[in-house]
Amino acid sequence: MHIFLPRYLTLWLFAALCVIAPLMTRVGIAIEFWWALAALSWFLTLVGIHDLRQSQHATLRNYPILGHMRYILESLRPAVRQYFFENDTDPTPFSRESRSLVYQRAKQEIDKRPFGTLENVYGEDYEWINHSMAPTKITDQDFRITVGGPDCTQPYSLSVLNISAMSFGALSANAILALNTGAKMGHFAHDTGEGGISTYHRQPGGDLIWNIGSGYFGCRDENGHFSETHFVANATLPQVKMIEIKLSQGAKPGHGGILPGSKVTAEIAMARGVKIGEDCNSPSAHSEFSTPAGLLQFVQRLRRLSGGKPVGFKLCIGHPWEWFAIAKAMLKTGITPDFIVVDGGEGGTGAAPIEFVDHVGTPLRDALTLVHNTLIGIGMRDRIKLGASGKITSSFDMARILALGADWCNSARAFMFAIGCIQAQQCHTGRCPTGVATQDADRQRGLVPMDKGPRVAHFHKNTLHALAELLQAAGLKHPDALTAKHIAVRTSGNKVTYMSTLYREMKPGILLTGELPSPVYESGWPMADPDSFQPHS
Repeated sequence: MHIFLPRYLTLWLFAALCVIAPLMTRVGIAIEFWWALAALSWFLTLVGIHDLRQSQHATLRNYPILGHMRYILESLRPAVRQYFFENDTDPTPFSRESRSLVYQRAKQEIDKRPFGTLENVYGEDYEWINHSMAPTKITDQDFRITVGGPDCTQPYSLSVLNISAMSFGALSANAILALNTGAKMGHFAHDTGEGGISTYHRQPGGDLIWNIGSGYFGCRDENGHFSETHFVANATLPQVKMIEIKLSQGAKPGHGGILPGSKVTAEIAMARGVKIGEDCNSPSAHSEFSTPAGLLQFVQRLRRLSGGKPVGFKLCIGHPWEWFAIAKAMLKTGITPDFIVVDGGEGGTGAAPIEFVDHVGTPLRDALTLVHNTLIGIGMRDRIKLGASGKITSSFDMARILALGADWCNSARAFMFAIGCIQAQQCHTGRCPTGVATQDADRQRGLVPMDKGPRVAHFHKNTLHALAELLQAAGLKHPDALTAKHIAVRTSGNKVTYMSTLYREMKPGILLTGELPSPVYESGWPMADPDSFQPHS
């Protein structure tokens, strides 16, 4: 039973002292000490029993009594770091400031700060949004966009903030339940990740974006190839609102992965359409297509099989000519995706080799600008919606990315914080202390979905409220009015410029004229082939 696990040793120790201490008073030595120890032991034992029974703090359920040390140290940490270590804005990979903001908004606590900013406002790369002398008043803060191009017959009204792709298997059953419960309560979308649609995604009833990776989990035959029959069964579920083909992800672009057979439980096997106990392979490339034109034909095929639902793809930008090849394939075939999600090379929830985490994949701002500009340059930006994901935790993070061309934002790790993640960075070990990223039934027991689900909805609602306040201050009425001209940046030499200067927007249709407006297009566009991901020599 879970009660006998080593991490409950502290509870058992004090429970034993409850018996031993009174007995020691009978020897007549240091009677007061033993009675004091007995009283303390009884108190801490009751605390431990309460920790096991409460449902709000996963760390305490998994580490009774001892878990309180985490909260004590966390409360002391600002003072300790202020005098001895780092400041609250140092990202590691998320700063304490960012995490605290998510916790506060998820728990409906005060998210205000007194006494001024912690940022170095005269430091290089400091950014801000300019306010207006004529602020607006926004009454509806449920900001939405409609996703669905000309070939889509079931467009979807999507929130501008949604849960990014995280698979069941990478996250625990209780984590998935909590996330989807929050998505249902807040009326926003939950990306399944490439691990398939599990019962835990379906049970709460929240809107789903079905992510299909190279393993075709949930739509594969016995040999691992794409199965139209299995795809239709899931794609036509009313809960599935959009279908997303995963080409690559920011955590480990171009890498693929494998889930060892020892971790393939009956529930994971059911969700992914694989056999229990056998290695579950996610190849580094898709088998249903091998060319840019083939990708778009696959998009068209899935849109037809799903009954006209929005179909798009997610990618982390690598070789620019490969993305340009997809753009040229759109021109050649006339087929366009309903949406594209750009994932930044900043990493994500998936564990990966250090080299991939630190040095593979284009960072989000550069990647988003490239995709946005290319679509403008080929005259197709109005047909395709753009999503973006990469270290988004606050409304300013959203505003900055929306200003660079995104139509909506996805966030993974912020929503993990909302359900209790403490950035222990044990996601890949199975020893997540809060039960978020583990399949250990006892550890995930600490995460209570009915308690954490509302926190997911609160974080979403309060972040959009903060975004609305930013927009009002800037004199805008909707996120789609944000442009790169609204965001100011301090660059080297203490100069102030705007993101519109750093990330210039392309002239509409310019690539159709043969003009190549920047070095990346001068070198990459001629190399791009709509019928091959290999570059022209």
